[in-house]
Amino acid sequence: MLEHGGRLRAAARHWGIPLGDWLDLSTGIAPDGYPVPAPSAASWRCLPEDGDGLEEAASAYYGSSRLLALPGSQAAILALPRLRPTGATVAILTPTYGEYAPAWQAAGHAVLRFAAAELETAAADCDVVMLANPNNPTGERFARERLLAAADVLHQRGGKLIVDEAFADADDSESLAAVAGSAAASNVVVLRSLGKFFGLAGARVGFTIGRPPLLEMLAAAIGPWAVAHPAREAARAALSDAAWQGGQRQRLQLASARLARLLDAAGFGAAAGTALFRYAITPRAAEIQAALARQGILVRLFAEPAALRFGLPGTEPEWERLAAALGRAA
Repeated sequence: MLEHGGRLRAAARHWGIPLGDWLDLSTGIAPDGYPVPAPSAASWRCLPEDGDGLEEAASAYYGSSRLLALPGSQAAILALPRLRPTGATVAILTPTYGEYAPAWQAAGHAVLRFAAAELETAAADCDVVMLANPNNPTGERFARERLLAAADVLHQRGGKLIVDEAFADADDSESLAAVAGSAAASNVVVLRSLGKFFGLAGARVGFTIGRPPLLEMLAAAIGPWAVAHPAREAARAALSDAAWQGGQRQRLQLASARLARLLDAAGFGAAAGTALFRYAITPRAAEIQAALARQGILVRLFAEPAALRFGLPGTEPEWERLAAALGRAA
């Protein structure tokens, strides 16, 4: 099983620091998530089903009715490779989220890696191209027009472009959600998640957007009652609250800029990233991660290239704690 951010209990055991004393900056999840209303009593008694307004709220938010609610976008990452006959050649951006390649390999497909500058070559040579936009962990963004051009090249050979937009909500100007699965982009599949921007990772709600026949196959592969009723209520409320969404975008952009300044002052230079995290390449990544962990601050370590990903602190004391810890770790 791959390691991910947020493994606080393991960190607490390893470093001998009580669980409640940690500042977790390892996940890229918004520190101030959507204020979820209490679930209805009926949500605990009834099986979840369509027709409760979730799909309509999602359609309005993403600009598409061609979507399927899932127990997190991770469910689609695991299921989509199994819907394609074995033996495909799949190009996956590198570095990126670590779950993509194992899912395709486990389903009997060959995986090739490509750098961001090689997108056009990957589209010309492979059956499937999969990437995150913005990319996780680098924060690199692909222009919408460039992605659609790559999708057109893939379409000529029956190929697909799969774009994971888990971090797109704070700035969706390059999103393909509204066109995925349409006549203009029939071979584009988009994954969206409520875990990051909305801070609802524990609800496990995501969406796949694409052609209806593909969504029907995916729904059959996932099975019935995929998203729990209380989670559906929380997601419906979050997706419908445009005022909160606008405020959240402003809050995250300001916090991300502050984090970039803090990391620059700590000697990391101009760290790349998104509104939800900053990514800094440094040969001292492992050393600095350990130094921060000894102070009860968990950040995400990457080996190739050696880098750290910092999520956003949520309170002023947390900002001050990170600044002081960085000073001691430098």
